[in-house]
Amino acid sequence: MKLNTYFSDFLADIRLQQNHRDELKTGHKTLQNRLWADEDLSKFIVNTFLQGSYRRATAIRPHGGKRADVDVVVVTTIPESTTPEDAMALFTPFLDKHYKGKWEPQGRSIGISMSYVDLDLVITSAPTQADRDALKSASVSDEESLETARDWRLVPAWVGFSERSSSTMTEFMLKRAAQQAEWKLEPLRIPDRDAECWQSTHPLEQIKWTRNKNANCNCHYVNVVKVLKWWRRVNYSEPKYPKGYPLEHLIGLYCPDEIDSVAEGATLTLEGIVDNLADYYAAQQVPVFSDHGVPEHNVWHRITVEDFTAFYEQVRDAAKIARRALDDESVRGSALAWIEIFGKRFPAPPEVKNNGGDNDDSSNQKQGGFTPRVQVTTPGKGRYA
Repeated sequence: MKLNTYFSDFLADIRLQQNHRDELKTGHKTLQNRLWADEDLSKFIVNTFLQGSYRRATAIRPHGGKRADVDVVVVTTIPESTTPEDAMALFTPFLDKHYKGKWEPQGRSIGISMSYVDLDLVITSAPTQADRDALKSASVSDEESLETARDWRLVPAWVGFSERSSSTMTEFMLKRAAQQAEWKLEPLRIPDRDAECWQSTHPLEQIKWTRNKNANCNCHYVNVVKVLKWWRRVNYSEPKYPKGYPLEHLIGLYCPDEIDSVAEGATLTLEGIVDNLADYYAAQQVPVFSDHGVPEHNVWHRITVEDFTAFYEQVRDAAKIARRALDDESVRGSALAWIEIFGKRFPAPPEVKNNGGDNDDSSNQKQGGFTPRVQVTTPGKGRYA
């Protein structure tokens, strides 16, 4: 069964909570304000913006005592004639002043660990002059995720949430934004200390791709990503990869368009991965997946044959259980099968099965080690409910 209200409750529990979102914004805003106030760095900063799973609305809540994390891109005018090592070193005085003992250089970013949030500071080289104005726009710098900014478009007229009002002008601008052709920006270039060169990345294209995919999936796609990220996290600590964006990218490739529920999307995605990657599994070869916006970048470049083999078998096992859960015509049997996949955070069914739909939650007694739901969360009317 699709158990829509069960999945609605489950998603409400595993997505970033309001306190997590507030902490991410506070961490970014504090960093941004300090950067703009720095006498040396502010001279070559074009803008800062959030990227990653938070912005794409595919993040899940921290687990196992970890903090929420977010990627902060700092668009600069640093020329690529500067080495990656030297480009990152320009930020050292600033980091020691504001984050002493809390930061460390990473391969392609600078990690900042706060008591309430982890920040990845990503530096870019100078963009083209044609792209610079676009990168200063509200459509780039707005802090809201696709889950909140449902009308987001990469266009000049789009109005950021912090700037919106009930005025006629705001309404006019948003209507205009809906009609404008989106910018086609060049990839940004970020320093890779390990490779000692500048590499291409296109986080804005990833956001656009996710928005379009979600629309094609009747707005279920981002939630399919969340539940499958949760499945992998709670069930398997090994192999370490794929996780994060490489896992999300794979889900995006094999989640069919026109799905009508999260349950259907999760099941068909798992089965799609099994079917489409079977030949790679048999040949003991790791597939290559081109990044959105940077086709020459293989999203799965760090995954070994051993990683892929173990992951494929995990997906194959989960796909069988998901199919059983989706095809089971009883609320109880279906819910218990979904619990096998997603763990105890997935709502438990009532103790007594009835002939009703998936809205029956009449029992509040424990069954099978799980506490059945005593009330139902009604799915919201929003696009990403």
